[in-house]
Amino acid sequence: MRKNKLGVVSKIYLALIFLFLYIPIGVMIFMSFNSGRNVTVWKGFSLKWYDALFKSKELMSALGNTLLIAVLASLLATVLGTAAAIGIQNFKNKPRAVIQNISNLPIISPDIVMGVSLMLLFSFLGVLFHFQMGFVTVLLSHICFCVPFVVLNVTPRLRRMDRNIYDAALDLGCNQWQAFYKVVLHELSPGIFSGMLISFTYSMDDVVITHFTRGVKFHNLSTRIFEMLRKEVRPTVNALSALLFVTILLILVLINVYERRAEKRAAKR
Repeated sequence: MRKNKLGVVSKIYLALIFLFLYIPIGVMIFMSFNSGRNVTVWKGFSLKWYDALFKSKELMSALGNTLLIAVLASLLATVLGTAAAIGIQNFKNKPRAVIQNISNLPIISPDIVMGVSLMLLFSFLGVLFHFQMGFVTVLLSHICFCVPFVVLNVTPRLRRMDRNIYDAALDLGCNQWQAFYKVVLHELSPGIFSGMLISFTYSMDDVVITHFTRGVKFHNLSTRIFEMLRKEVRPTVNALSALLFVTILLILVLINVYERRAEKRAAKR
């Protein structure tokens, strides 16, 4: 009886947590179909704000910049972070622990500290090499704070990997690159993929670091929405946020379905 009561209480508690987390998102999606300009008063169902969203050159340009930065930053950070994780793992215990803690500093540091630090760095380099902050500086900044997340996801897979399988691949005729590609990367692929996905979402979501390193002319989606919200809350922002949420949700569902099917196939073997 006590276990049943605890089970019911835990389910109610979990339901309340999910309601607390997702009711605001549900309200936002619901109000994105509001025909009125007021984002808090329902005036009737309409798709005109979605139409206005796709006709807005400012938002579409910012969305394109955001996706391009997120894709490039996540891919480059995945390569650099995977290489860094493998290099850190090859150190001895004490140096490895020190380097691991240093690599985690960008994760625990406040965004405003990283943003100001990178802004000062790019300002100094801009004076030396005569360039202005913009697309390149934002991309480098996103790579900078995404690499530690890749290292954090790949390192546990490295610790669990049996190093003897790499030597076995060499004994069976593979050269070093073939053994690395067919064995090591295959074993690390779940951590690499999760690190890349986290990097992509963090890059899409970032506001503070981008604001400090974007310069005058460059805008991504987060900085453009931030500037819009300083003046007024436009209904197109609700429509855009709803589309982004649904897209990310579908991607996560597809990934979970794919992983479950892969686990079932592996279990059958």
